[in-house]
Amino acid sequence: MTVTVRFAPSPTGRIHIGNARTALFNWLFALNNKGRFIQRFDDTDVARSTQEFSDAILYDLHWLGIFPDATEYQSRRFEIYDAAVERLKAARLVYACYETPEELDLRRKVRRTRGLPPVYGREALTLTRDQVAEYQSDGRRPHWRFLLPNFTSDPLQPERTEIHWNDLVRGEETVDLASVSDPVVRREDGTYLYTLPSVVDDIEMGISHVIRGDDHVTNTGVQIALFQALGAEPPVFGHHNLLTTSTGEGLSKRTGALSIERLRETGIEPMAVASLAVLVGTSENVVAVPDMNGLAERFDPAATSKSAAKFDPDELFVLNRTLLHNMPFSEARDRLIVLGISGEQAEPFWLAVRGNVDRLADAAIWWRTLREGPQEPPEFSDEDRDFLHQAFDLLPEDPWNGSVWKNWTGKIREATGRKGKALFMPLRLALTGQNSGPELADLLPLLGREGTLARRP
Repeated sequence: MTVTVRFAPSPTGRIHIGNARTALFNWLFALNNKGRFIQRFDDTDVARSTQEFSDAILYDLHWLGIFPDATEYQSRRFEIYDAAVERLKAARLVYACYETPEELDLRRKVRRTRGLPPVYGREALTLTRDQVAEYQSDGRRPHWRFLLPNFTSDPLQPERTEIHWNDLVRGEETVDLASVSDPVVRREDGTYLYTLPSVVDDIEMGISHVIRGDDHVTNTGVQIALFQALGAEPPVFGHHNLLTTSTGEGLSKRTGALSIERLRETGIEPMAVASLAVLVGTSENVVAVPDMNGLAERFDPAATSKSAAKFDPDELFVLNRTLLHNMPFSEARDRLIVLGISGEQAEPFWLAVRGNVDRLADAAIWWRTLREGPQEPPEFSDEDRDFLHQAFDLLPEDPWNGSVWKNWTGKIREATGRKGKALFMPLRLALTGQNSGPELADLLPLLGREGTLARRP
């Protein structure tokens, strides 16, 4: 069996880190099993779904390092869903309902007052032909519900019927269908809700594993029943824990909380996002993994906790710094060129400054400092100014190589008696305008003798 997975968001907003967690779980599972990854847009909500959001989601996935084998749109597959509904009608497994939303709400309230679960009572199954004709004469059009297999010979007297499956993440799972309403599969206007298109597409596209958030556990019980009703073997299901904000709040596409777009604009590396999104809330240590293959080696769906995991953006910055501090020049080169950093000095420059950047774009600040000097001339005490005049008088002659800093500071120490911070700090401020930063031994060869003399206060 070829492993085939899918990531199926609704294109009604930008995806956030929680959505990315699901996409990454599927992508890594496919990588580990030499399988296929299908990007499927569940865009049956034609009023809210847009091509703009679909394109943006694909861009976010590509940025993360996810490249689908195929892209599908449910809005282009209505004929397939219509055919499935007709099959279910013929088998008497879907039925027409004429209640308005207000009537349904009232019935739910009545059931609650009677101590009953607020599920649909299947009243539509007892409608007479005359009642149906009356509804139709009033202009009502039916919505259609799937008849869950949880009843005896009397459909109004449900018995306890359970759906069981071995969850890829959670182990043995059970859903009691008696506690669930028969799901609406098609609206009055002929458009579809989530359940039926998802199952039909999983069958048609040969989806072998469905990996998604644990907020879908109950849906899975319903969907397994629908797979069986359509004569198909259900896929293997896996439900991972959800991510929340650091304060425990749920994530939402509508609010833009921790959206991939915002994280990218903040300057976070994609593998920092991927590492934290995948490893948080698992038995694995959260570390900065430099590439997707390395992350795949650490990925194990069964290692995921059953409780929600808090996503702390501060951890992202820690991982981001780790990735940048160890990033080889070959990986950074093209992005540095975009920042205007190129030429023979580009590689030694990157190796010198990478340990002092929080975001790759910070390298441009150090490049400008080396080229143009400190943005604001530092202020020195009279004593430090006299020290610097003496120090610059001792600047070694060419050749200007990696040992120049050691030679220069040795002469300064011998001539002035200064050492430690009293020696290094005035020199750092004069050369960079900053009281911390890359090793001056690495910066001096980049400055050159003339560039260094130009920093003399």
